[in-house]
Amino acid sequence: MAIMIPAWVNGALQPVEKLAAHQRGLRHKAVSIFVLHGQEILIQQRALCKYHTPGLWANTCCTHPDWGEDTADCARRRLNEELGINGLPLEHRGQVEYRADVGDGLIEHELVDVFIAQVDTYIPTHANPDEVMSSRWVPHHALVAQITQMPQLFTPWLRIYLSSHADMIFGDKAAI
Repeated sequence: MAIMIPAWVNGALQPVEKLAAHQRGLRHKAVSIFVLHGQEILIQQRALCKYHTPGLWANTCCTHPDWGEDTADCARRRLNEELGINGLPLEHRGQVEYRADVGDGLIEHELVDVFIAQVDTYIPTHANPDEVMSSRWVPHHALVAQITQMPQLFTPWLRIYLSSHADMIFGDKAAI
């Protein structure tokens, strides 16, 4: 069954099959979540079976809302589907738009609703192997350093978020 996501076609928001949106480079809605514990960010390594950017490290969770789905509902749903995380209070931090080549002729042109969740303790994850190979907590400053040293190990959108939108996403934590 094809997944239909909200994308702009000829100036109007329409349901478009997810792969087709990436093949055509259509601007479409997306959601990104960063789970934070103090100065640390929970990141995930994308499963090798993903049709783009397999094996690369990304933020905690990133996805596309289904056609007609609220972005906060989507964020909660995908945290559970990808990492088995439930019940976190999400804070909407704003929207980011970017366009990035993700390989194999695919383009992510996304209007992203960004959410964060602050946790007081390390939370367990139960990764769905069809979505996530691995996850780990990494201090913000160490993640920035790792991306600078080895950008090819990280998704284009994570690199964009940390280089161009860190203040909006992390607030005062971005300077640490």
